[in-house]
Amino acid sequence: MIKADKIWLDGRLVDFEDATLHFLTHSLHYGNAVFEGTRAYKTDRGLAIFRLEDHTKRLLESAKITLLNCPFSQKELEDAQVELLRANDFKQNAYIRPLIFLGEGVMGLYHAKAPVRVGIAAWEWGTYLGEEGLEKGIKVKISSFVRNSVKSCMGKAKASANYLNSQLAKFEAIDAGYEEALMLDEEGFIAEGTGECFFIVKNGVLITPPNDFSLKSITQDTVLRLAGDLGISIVRQRISRDEVYTADEAFFTGTAAELTPIRNIDARAIGNGTRGVLTKQLQDAYFDVVYGRNAKYASMLTHI
Repeated sequence: MIKADKIWLDGRLVDFEDATLHFLTHSLHYGNAVFEGTRAYKTDRGLAIFRLEDHTKRLLESAKITLLNCPFSQKELEDAQVELLRANDFKQNAYIRPLIFLGEGVMGLYHAKAPVRVGIAAWEWGTYLGEEGLEKGIKVKISSFVRNSVKSCMGKAKASANYLNSQLAKFEAIDAGYEEALMLDEEGFIAEGTGECFFIVKNGVLITPPNDFSLKSITQDTVLRLAGDLGISIVRQRISRDEVYTADEAFFTGTAAELTPIRNIDARAIGNGTRGVLTKQLQDAYFDVVYGRNAKYASMLTHI
C-alpha cells in the first residue's frame, strides 16, 4: 500500500490523508493531465534524486504540449520535490510522482477555463518488476494493442490519457501468464513497453529504436551514455518482431523498471534464457550512477 506523511499540493505540504480532490475534477473525466516518474536513491551521502532537472523539464514540456499552463516554474517544482522528500524522511529508495492536472469548476471538452493544479506525491518503493526480475529477467508478450498513433495523440507528452492502452496491454500480458507487454508501432515495428524503452543486443551491438513512436526516455538516454563510456557499439534503428526473437539479449529501461533483463518473449527464450553479459554490465554501470558511485555522473544527482 502506498503511504507517506505528506503530499505537496498547489504550493504547500498537506497531510497524506488530506490530499483529496472533488469528484468533478476535470482531468478525472477527460484525461488531460501530465505526470513524471522520478526516483530517489539512498546513496552513501543520503537520499538523492536522479536527474531531477531533466524530469521536471520534461514535465513542463508535456504540460505545454497539452495546453496546461502550469502556475509554477521549473525551479519551484524542483524545490518542491526536495521539500517533499525532506518532509517525509524516507529511510529507503523513493519514487516521486508530480502531476499537473485540471481541477473542478467547469465541465465540457473545452478545458481552457478549468483551473490548473499541481500535486507531488512520493513514497518508498522498490523494484517495479521485482528483484528476481532484475537478476533473472522477465517474460514478455508482444501485445495486441498498438502503441498510440502519432497521428492521433501527443506521444512526446507524458500524458495520463496516453496510458490507457498501456493499462490494457499490461493486463493482457499478465492475464496470459507474462510479466510485461511489448507494443508495436502503427507500422508494425517495436515501439516500447507499457512504460519502458526497449533494447536488444545482437552480435555485440546494442540496438534500440528511435523515439519516433515512443516517449523520449531519460533512462534510455542514461544507458546510451553509459554504453558509450564502455565502448559498446550503438545503433538506433527500427526493430522488427522477428528480429526480437533472435536477439542475443534484450532488456527494458525506465525510471520504474530501471534496467530489467528480458529472458523470454512470446514463449521464445532470448539468448540463453537468462540475463545477458552486456545487460549485466550496463545494469551494474547504471546502478553505480544512481547510487552515486560514479563521479563522472555526480551532477545527475540532487542530494536531499
